[in-house]
Amino acid sequence: MHGRVKIKTTAQQEEEKRKEREKKLKIYVAARDACFSKRKQGIWDDEALQLTQQLLSSNPDFATLWNYRREILMHLETVKEEDEVQKIYEAELSFLESCLKVNPKSYGSWHHRGWVSARLPRPDWARELSLCDRCLSLDDRNFHCWDYRRMVVKMSGVPVDQELGFTDCLIGSNFSNYSSWHYRSTLLPLLHPESPEPPSPCHKPPQSSPPPSPQTHSHRVCEEQLLKEYELVQNAFFTDPNDQSAWFYYRWLLGRAEREEMISCVYVSRDEERVAVAFSRPVNAQTVGLLLVLDGQPQRVEWRSVHPRFKHSPVWICDLPPGTTSDISNEHNLTVHWTEKHIHRDCALYTGRSESWCRDSATDQELFRSELSVEKTSVLQSELQSCNQLQELEPLNKWCLLTIILLMRALDPLGYEKETLAHFQTLKEVDSMRSAYYSDLCSKFMIENTILKMEYAEVRVFSISDKNLTTLCHLDQLLLVTHINLSSNKLQRLPPQFAMLQCLEVLEADNNSIENLEGVYHLPKLEEVLLKNNKISTLADLQPLATCPKLKRLDLRGNPVTQTANIESELAELFPSVTDLLL
Repeated sequence: MHGRVKIKTTAQQEEEKRKEREKKLKIYVAARDACFSKRKQGIWDDEALQLTQQLLSSNPDFATLWNYRREILMHLETVKEEDEVQKIYEAELSFLESCLKVNPKSYGSWHHRGWVSARLPRPDWARELSLCDRCLSLDDRNFHCWDYRRMVVKMSGVPVDQELGFTDCLIGSNFSNYSSWHYRSTLLPLLHPESPEPPSPCHKPPQSSPPPSPQTHSHRVCEEQLLKEYELVQNAFFTDPNDQSAWFYYRWLLGRAEREEMISCVYVSRDEERVAVAFSRPVNAQTVGLLLVLDGQPQRVEWRSVHPRFKHSPVWICDLPPGTTSDISNEHNLTVHWTEKHIHRDCALYTGRSESWCRDSATDQELFRSELSVEKTSVLQSELQSCNQLQELEPLNKWCLLTIILLMRALDPLGYEKETLAHFQTLKEVDSMRSAYYSDLCSKFMIENTILKMEYAEVRVFSISDKNLTTLCHLDQLLLVTHINLSSNKLQRLPPQFAMLQCLEVLEADNNSIENLEGVYHLPKLEEVLLKNNKISTLADLQPLATCPKLKRLDLRGNPVTQTANIESELAELFPSVTDLLL
């Protein structure tokens, strides 16, 4: 056996590894405890700096040690000259590079690098950009690096067009670079902002209002640049139709601009002596400075949301002082001031009228589609044709189908309604895991179309029966509706937002799967509720209806609750105002 190399067994190797790990762990724990002890004693010396460096080199995600290290560095700033501090921080940056080699996505390392760069007396931003370039060449989706790059760009004043060129390079080498597409979406509005439209005279702020900040940017892109972006992104999804990055960017390009902050509607009821105000976004009327002026006199009123679940809501209501508007022979002028935004809206209640309102319709606000120029319409029509061609080649591509739907919505939501519904049906079949999402999105689009049809007809009746609706949305747009028909859909609840229908008199919701009526809450004009063949099972489910003071007719046939013992007498007690109860 002499002269032969002794082979260690697997068990021996494992035992040696275990001992080695234990040895390293003891050294690590000792160094950690020494750091904790020094910090507790308020010691910020070079030894502590070396100890933290030793530990963080092997574990760069130890947040407490990074905090201690920053305390040491801040102390050294107070006792060292600027040139020495510069050298210390440059050494820190080199140390951080070694940490990032251990873990390129270390939260602690990237955060600490940002902190160091911000405190460096003479930062070398070109070096930092170069570091970002190297890291992104290894992993183009390292979001820590992207965040740090944005900070470096901001601090160093890198021109926006230079960064846009950087995204060009990355996207050109890899169409699937989602991070580059996203970064591009943040740069384009800065470099090519959409020209602001002059405000409507109805919403023009008073002369004393401050001018807009010069740093305020539009979140949308000017049309000329949009047309170029369509061509770029089309090249991407034709190259790889199944890659989602370009499709998501395309959806952003097709997106609607954020709505202007405004009072979109003021409604006043003489009979209820109540005012309802609708905003373009959810607000807290108790904190934004809402002032009601009636016939030139400020009124002391208490604003409340339409449902107790809401602290922020697009619709707020208040009661006028008793007797203020009850005399039908008097005319009243009412103004609501949104003092925080220097915006107001007027509303006149004329003699002989029991109610009045002043509002912008969904069509006026371009709420569900943008006004397209001839050029943009032509380009989008061409884009639709291209996507249709791609869909012929890739009939089961969900991204293509969904984009076709969005293009149709941008071009003509009503004109393409039939084709949109057909495409949604195909989407549910090819992507069945997301069938519920497509059903909800289809419901949203159908509600938008119905609102547009209602406004074109200039009626206050909203009818959307037998459309397979699974959800309700845009209910703030239905503030003035008096009659709503939701029958023969797939609704399971009437959500709290339903309480925004402050003028509702008749609710038809037969043949759904409704088991929750939370949103039928304090509707002051509601008289008739038809809920035949739903899934209401207990008296508690009906409790919200008891808050509606004028309820006279209630149809509950075909609901499980009707099988409850003594149901008729209990309902009579719960709804004393109801004279026509159908069970």
